[in-house]
Amino acid sequence: MATILVLCLPLPTQAAGTLDKIKASKTIALGYRENSVPFSYVGDDNQPWGYSIDLCIKVVAAIVKQLGLDELQLQWLAVTPETRIAKLKSGEIDLECGSTTSSLTRMQEVDFSLSTFIDGGAYLSRRAAGISRIEDLAGKRIAVAAGTTTERVIAEALAEQRLRAELIKVSDHQQGFAALLRGSVDAYAADRSLLIGLVLDSGMQSQWSLGPETFSYEPYALMMRRNDADFRLTVNRELARLSRTGEIYVIYDRWFGFLAKPGSRLENLYFLNGLPE
Repeated sequence: MATILVLCLPLPTQAAGTLDKIKASKTIALGYRENSVPFSYVGDDNQPWGYSIDLCIKVVAAIVKQLGLDELQLQWLAVTPETRIAKLKSGEIDLECGSTTSSLTRMQEVDFSLSTFIDGGAYLSRRAAGISRIEDLAGKRIAVAAGTTTERVIAEALAEQRLRAELIKVSDHQQGFAALLRGSVDAYAADRSLLIGLVLDSGMQSQWSLGPETFSYEPYALMMRRNDADFRLTVNRELARLSRTGEIYVIYDRWFGFLAKPGSRLENLYFLNGLPE
């Protein structure tokens, strides 16, 4: 006769989630980018601004309402492509409000909200350089921000075309654009909308040329710690409400409306994000 031995072990204690942390401290730490125009950047008033910042502010308001708080202090912390995941995992920030691509590889370390935007990798050069297609990048020096998905996809695109070019790693988009201004590189590779933001911010729109190719599919999302279903649900509930009510278009128009209406891919994203309660 078989005997079943049952060990009476104590149940594991569940770690406090992000919402518990926020309620106890009445503080939420938000990561932002200093130069990811128009998604997340520092304005003339030294405060974070941008499309992703607006989304995070909406999420914070939803958290305040859900937790029944009278007030919630916002702590803003600057992050870079190289530090954003580490600062999230360490607890320095609770939510990243930047221009981060949601990818399966990154999901091994962090979680993501519903997608907030769709972009793709491209390259920017001076119009006078005559770079109008990817073949023109042969033998050129191309800057790219370290730790971004563009770092990988531009290398793959060049290899696919059997083109040799020198990739110069920089810390962020502003540094890459500054290298273009100095003439120390011939092109800067990043997501298309970020390149447009750099050009618009420069005040020298006629001097630049944006390559016609799009090298990748870049679904942006808000980034948070793994395995915190309650916090992720709160974030997604607010993003779904913005899409369902159409408020997302007001935010889009604020940052992109002067350029164009949302493309079909983004329209479809907003529609699919409008999950019912």
